[in-house]
Amino acid sequence: MKNLPLCLALSVSSAVISSNGFAHNDKHTGHIQAPESKSVSAEFDIVHAKITTQGSHLVFQQAVKGKAGEKVPDTVGGLANAKVFSYVWPTSLNSDAVGFEADQGILALALTIHPDFDDTPLYDENNDGNKTNDGDNWHSHWVVLVPDNACGDGALKVKDIPKGSTPKLPHTWPKLPIFIDSPGYDFSLEGSEVLVRVPLSAIGFNNQFSFDGVTAGLKVNQQVHAPLLCVTDVFDVASGDLSLPGKSQ
Repeated sequence: MKNLPLCLALSVSSAVISSNGFAHNDKHTGHIQAPESKSVSAEFDIVHAKITTQGSHLVFQQAVKGKAGEKVPDTVGGLANAKVFSYVWPTSLNSDAVGFEADQGILALALTIHPDFDDTPLYDENNDGNKTNDGDNWHSHWVVLVPDNACGDGALKVKDIPKGSTPKLPHTWPKLPIFIDSPGYDFSLEGSEVLVRVPLSAIGFNNQFSFDGVTAGLKVNQQVHAPLLCVTDVFDVASGDLSLPGKSQ
């Protein structure tokens, strides 16, 4: 497990269609190749990260040493202290690219799972007729990350929305008091690959930016109050130093 000072590190700043419908590009220009690590759980040990343009979409990809998505958090029985596992792509995109206020922090795409709460109220991921019980299914988010020492020395959190504040937010904001969006993007967890399809139109057709790949654990504050959601564990970082060396293609 790697515990890096995230807020400091982040400031440094032929395709084959598979059976699941995603294109796999084997060229490595702009991609991040990462060494395997014996100290990282195989499900979160990143070996490759890339973002490629495929038609009208950007495909965010991570490849891990083990089976992607196989490991999920233990339940704690409620929102307080709830745990989150996540595959994350921190980017150089401005936060207003997806509908937040501009210049709010580090905009990152994440694929997450957290069995103790549901933050995708517009979607019924398990198709049982209930849109509020799907936290134990993987799903996508945009989040804005900022440093907060209340989460630990040099640690990041999902940015809180102060009480009484009315910032600009995406139309699929799940009404939590943090800078988070629940866009419901198509994704795949197949074998060792994590793939998320983001429509180019969702980011203003901006397909030229820098990125990194991270696997991480987050945790809801016991008081369910600011800071609400902290990054508590960094399992792996594709670049090793969160310098965002990847270039979207």
